Amino acid sequence: MERKKQEAVLEAVLFTMGDSVETKRLAELIEETPKKTREILEDMRERWKEQERGVVLLALEDAWQMCTAADMYEYLIRIAKAPRKYTLTDTLLETLSIIAYKQPVTRLDVEKIRGVSCDHAINRLIEYDLVEELGRLDAPGRPLLFGTTEQFLRSFGVGSLDELPEVSAVQVEEFKEQAEQEAREAMQIPV
Repeated sequence: MERKKQEAVLEAVLFTMGDSVETKRLAELIEETPKKTREILEDMRERWKEQERGVVLLALEDAWQMCTAADMYEYLIRIAKAPRKYTLTDTLLETLSIIAYKQPVTRLDVEKIRGVSCDHAINRLIEYDLVEELGRLDAPGRPLLFGTTEQFLRSFGVGSLDELPEVSAVQVEEFKEQAEQEAREAMQIPV
């Protein structure tokens, strides 16, 4: 195995493992002696240090581990604080679906389709960066228009809105019936 390939194998294994790996095991992988493997790893460690890379190689007794460079911690802390986990309830999914298929759409249009108030749902979807304000409708009161974001596309694994599945007329009727049923239940109107 050529040296470049050996280094690539060592880097891939140490990156993937996360924990330390014994020199002996690494040597077996690249078909070298433990002594020669240590030399290769030492050389890699020095080059990475000179290149001021974001990761370093640590020698821990007779094992090696790839770790984040100490001067990168402040950036890790910033990114770790940024992501938020969120759960999309049925209400949020329904509201998001309406916005995705009808955009640009006003809050009132969404409420007409769902049959219930959508203030909370739309605000939550904006907070999750799945929906954004697109501007205002040129009509009395100038209501806000809403649409989906790039984060919506990433979250649902589609490259564009054209890739969203088509909704059949039967599904639309079922959705209407469900929304009407929810509205009746919310208002406690007997059927």
